[in-house]
Amino acid sequence: MAKATVLGKTTKADLPKELFAEPFHQSLVHETARADLAARRRGTASTLTRGEVAFTTAKAWRQKGTGRARAGTLGVPKPRHYTVKVNRKARRKAMRAALSVHAERGSVAVLDAAAFEAPSTKAAAAALEKWGARQPTLVVLDAEETGALKSFRNIARVTVAEVGAIGVADAIGAASLVLSEKALETLKGRLG
Repeated sequence: MAKATVLGKTTKADLPKELFAEPFHQSLVHETARADLAARRRGTASTLTRGEVAFTTAKAWRQKGTGRARAGTLGVPKPRHYTVKVNRKARRKAMRAALSVHAERGSVAVLDAAAFEAPSTKAAAAALEKWGARQPTLVVLDAEETGALKSFRNIARVTVAEVGAIGVADAIGAASLVLSEKALETLKGRLG
């Protein structure tokens, strides 16, 4: 069973300044969020162009004598990738800015994940209700905090993510942010 003070509303003064005191950079946060979302796309869609509609089995031109490179069949798949490179310093700065937005709004809470050794969705929902979390809520946990993960994962409009897997789009897209103490330490090491 979870303790009564599992999830406490955290003021900006309680949070580490190296993570939650970054001024908001709209263009940088937008660029990084777009890059995060684009990297998640699969790139498997492929529509036929006018030249590809009726494939032939013939080669495009003969193997030798044209002066051009060898060409095989024209019917090759053409998947694409959507990844956009964002520099490491810029990505870290954008993540700190996204976290700072939550600190300004007062929508950050720090979770005592040790209270969820035995998984309890009912206790997790009660903790969020008591805190007054707005939906959608992002719960960021360390990989080893499986009890808390199992407690929060079945609650509607609550997304549970491992601290290494969250991006700027996740942080900005959530109305409330819940960080475990271990996840907060990991973020300090990664973004500080």
